[in-house]
Amino acid sequence: MIAGLPRRVQTWLTHPKYFRTIACLVVFGDALLTLLIVHFVSFTEIDWETYMVQAEVALKGETTYSKITGPTGPAVYPAGHIHIHSLLHSITSCGKDVFFAQHLYAALYVLSLSLTCGIYGKAGTMPNWILFLLPLSKRLHSIFVLRLFNDAWAVVAMEAAILAYQTGMDDVGTLLFSAALSVKMSILLYLPGLLVILFKRRGLASTLRLLATIISFQGLVAMKYLRADALAYLSSAFDLTRVFLFKWTVNWRMLGEELFLSPTFAKGLLVAHASTLIAFGLYRWCQADGGVQVVLRRGFVWPTRPAGLAPVTPDYVATVLLTSNLIGILFARSLHYQFYSWYVHQVPFLAWKTRLPVPMKIALLAAIEYAWNVYPSTSLSSSVLLASNSILLLGIWLG
Repeated sequence: MIAGLPRRVQTWLTHPKYFRTIACLVVFGDALLTLLIVHFVSFTEIDWETYMVQAEVALKGETTYSKITGPTGPAVYPAGHIHIHSLLHSITSCGKDVFFAQHLYAALYVLSLSLTCGIYGKAGTMPNWILFLLPLSKRLHSIFVLRLFNDAWAVVAMEAAILAYQTGMDDVGTLLFSAALSVKMSILLYLPGLLVILFKRRGLASTLRLLATIISFQGLVAMKYLRADALAYLSSAFDLTRVFLFKWTVNWRMLGEELFLSPTFAKGLLVAHASTLIAFGLYRWCQADGGVQVVLRRGFVWPTRPAGLAPVTPDYVATVLLTSNLIGILFARSLHYQFYSWYVHQVPFLAWKTRLPVPMKIALLAAIEYAWNVYPSTSLSSSVLLASNSILLLGIWLG
């Protein structure tokens, strides 16, 4: 019996039959860890007070979005952010019961981890043992339960959307995508990959319908603010020209503040972002269909039919969406610490889409985690992050 133990352990760690069992163990263990963090590690006030003050202003009837402000400034997120924090304001004694709020965010963290396990399992290409890597991020636990950042809500909604798209529930996935977008504009980083998936699987007509659904949902969530002052809402919630402060960035710090704030540098990153997306669209995401020309021709000639020839599998859906998000993160001028939540649970999945040896994959994950845990960030930590994200994306391209 003892002699056969290594083989049984190997089977548990690698055979798809035991994936759910391992996932349950990981989720249960991390749930306990998260509760211990809530109970024994001090909460750090950063944006929670601002969220609560903004919610209070909105609850008092203010509908001009630019006038919804807090201690650190006006609301710069879409209206879903206000709705969520208005509810939290109501159930946490106007934000004073932080301990209760932390438990709510702990539950949200566990839901995020569960959805991630679901995405990995649905893809069907990941070894069981990779799930043990998911709870290892110190920074992610902090973002959820010690800082209470609103990124958590957008991340969970997007993870649910990815799982819905993997199961072919495109209408549900689109509603969840739009719900995530109503909290953080950063969800737009997934949009290029999502358009490829929908166009290939549903065709032009359905893709346009689902795009209209996204826009309509945004309008519904923000209706009272759009009616009061549409320009004030759109310029606040979807400000594409916003420049983050250099002192908080984790990305590109090695360049120095002058170059970091340069409009020319910003335009260069935008061109690089768009060029990389186009390259993946032309040479990777449509490769199995005979090329992007074939997909576009089928889509426009028969708009009510699927434009792709190759099946859009759950693994393909996860790979394209997560890669699209990674490209956006790589070329983001500024990344604040809470932005790590945008992709930390995705990094192991993407690393296993490369052909790198397992030790190098683990080293890549460790390097990224290191970079996000150096505070304040340094030229070294920022360089490590940029190099790691670049190697990860290059590995996906080659893989």
